[in-house]
Amino acid sequence: MRSELCQFCLRSGILCPKCRVKIEKGEITRLDLEVARILVSLEDEYPLLQDVYFHGALEINNTLVILVKRGDMNKILSYGGKIIKALESKVGKNIRVLEYNSSERKFIEDLFAPLNVVTINKIWLPDGSVETRVILRGKNKRKKSLNIDVAKEIAKRVKGITLRVEFTE
Repeated sequence: MRSELCQFCLRSGILCPKCRVKIEKGEITRLDLEVARILVSLEDEYPLLQDVYFHGALEINNTLVILVKRGDMNKILSYGGKIIKALESKVGKNIRVLEYNSSERKFIEDLFAPLNVVTINKIWLPDGSVETRVILRGKNKRKKSLNIDVAKEIAKRVKGITLRVEFTE
């Protein structure tokens, strides 16, 4: 697995001066470090992880969001979901994998998967702010799917967008 941290630091658990400075400056968080170490520990069992570029992680409520490079999401979701299950068992949280530099539409579709996104619109409000309206197909019947409030918070923290979520038949 590749990331902003060097392989030596991830494998040994001892931070080199460069990586220590990145953490002190806030470029990399302690959570990023912990998740990167877990991903590196899973590389032997799941070799596809060696090609994944890890950008960072966020923790929102009981959900851990893992941000990877565009195109790497399929690699981390492979092996029939075993990588995600292994991560969930190690961190004790729900895992959500998203692409870091994807388009806004792709990001929103990935965020609400497996629900189908019908349409995405921009709403300009009188106070000058902008909201993104997302219309999803069906009702929020899936208890296991992502909580809408958590999805809104993820979108706000990762992409800086405010979501208004609606459902249609």
